[in-house]
Amino acid sequence: MSVDAATVRRIAHLARIAVADEEVEHLQAELNAILAFVEQLSEVDVSGVEPMTSVTPMAMKKRPDVVTEGGDPAIILQNAPAAEDQFFLVPKVVE
Repeated sequence: MSVDAATVRRIAHLARIAVADEEVEHLQAELNAILAFVEQLSEVDVSGVEPMTSVTPMAMKKRPDVVTEGGDPAIILQNAPAAEDQFFLVPKVVE
């Protein structure tokens, strides 16, 4: 894929970036170099590589799964804009 000058101007417009006419050619070359690098990455064989979520091994911090009463409803509902019979009252959104 190759980026032309019109595409550079359109990207700049969508990103709300002011780009002078003399900068368009330089940006075009940079975007084409980035896209060429991405195309190179698609050629890498990753069939035996496990997916990962972080570059460093991490363990999730977990809290014990304990059943509680959930707190005092009167205290929880103090923050609600509207409540009725110890429940949050929300406006109807579907007819």
